[in-house]
Amino acid sequence: MPLRPRTMRLACMFSSILLFGAAGLLLFISLQDPTELAPQQVPGEPYLPQEGSSQDGDLKVPTERGTRDGFSPSPRGLNPQRDSLGPLVHDQPGPHLKMGARPRLQQRRRRLLIKKMPAAAAIPANSSAGTLERPGPRALNGHWVSLQESQQERKRLMREACAKYRASSSRRAVTPRHVSRIFVEDRHRVLYCEVPKAGCSNWKRVLMVLAGLASSTADIQHNTVHYGSALKRLDTFDRQGILHRLSTYTKMLFVREPFERLVSAFRDKFEHPNSYYHPVFGKAILARYRANASREALRTGSGVRFPEFVQYLLDVHRPVGMDIHWDHVSRLCSPCLIDYDFVGKFESMEDDANFFLSLIHAPQNLTFPRFKDRHSQEARTTARITHQYFSQLSTLQRQRTYDFYYMDYLMFNYSKPFADLY
Repeated sequence: MPLRPRTMRLACMFSSILLFGAAGLLLFISLQDPTELAPQQVPGEPYLPQEGSSQDGDLKVPTERGTRDGFSPSPRGLNPQRDSLGPLVHDQPGPHLKMGARPRLQQRRRRLLIKKMPAAAAIPANSSAGTLERPGPRALNGHWVSLQESQQERKRLMREACAKYRASSSRRAVTPRHVSRIFVEDRHRVLYCEVPKAGCSNWKRVLMVLAGLASSTADIQHNTVHYGSALKRLDTFDRQGILHRLSTYTKMLFVREPFERLVSAFRDKFEHPNSYYHPVFGKAILARYRANASREALRTGSGVRFPEFVQYLLDVHRPVGMDIHWDHVSRLCSPCLIDYDFVGKFESMEDDANFFLSLIHAPQNLTFPRFKDRHSQEARTTARITHQYFSQLSTLQRQRTYDFYYMDYLMFNYSKPFADLY
């Protein structure tokens, strides 16, 4: 009998120890970052997406719409919400958490991880672990703020246009066709969507210098740019490689006022000798839209006039297909499906291009080239020259051409080029 109180005290002490141990374990688990417990992708190892794949072979890419309004660029898609120590951290709170609870939890976890990281851990400048919260030393602070705000506004307008007119795009899966115009530069983790007649030749020169394939943009010839295989396209990678780069690289495109871009393409391809566009497009256009075309014209395809070219463009039964030099940007680059991090404009090329190079920490001596790639003795296509060409068209033809490029005008905030357009 005297032993019973002592036995009870020992049992109570043992229970207390177990309770304190369990409480300590729960506290440790709550502070532990779940990304440390998840298997990490190692460079060079196969990337095996689970949720991002579909049964028909399409590619589904994580969207980051909620984080892009504050332009705080990083090589991982210019998105500060991506944690370099693990997979993509979604910034939308789950249904089991109240608003505000998850950010605080993430902050606690990050502080704990920072304490556990070695102080002298080196991260390569072009690795996905680095973040670019400010431009390189080439940019002035006040000017950078202005360019940053311009980027925010451009992306906001693009998203609004997509939400209004391309509501179903965000639910579609990315296919190799959607990324066929995107060029890859792996060293600085850049994806560039080529928009012809919007500085694409010089941009490809810049990418080649960034990739270490040339020391200067001036050393790269036109044929090397367009007909060489130095730069890879995104659609040449396998499914996992496409997904990985879309979700971690900085994606950018440059656009141009649609009517100016169209006139620039016409001048380049039809007003100068061309061994492809004259026999392929010129002959078909002249045969269909020029009454009593001469045998010589039908044989060579030379001498297409701008109104004839526009007739071809607007014909739903056009005799030859579309071409990338006058196709819509919305079709070339799929901006409603691919969330571009940087949207530059041909009209502000020097500022936008050098700002972008600063953001990705390109070499200080690399600037966007200013030389004209082809027909260097000829004046660049300007608004004045564009109006001269469009004055050859009827009011209806101008309106229909504007309608043809309406999404590009809307998405990239270009004003109507003629007062009589509606």
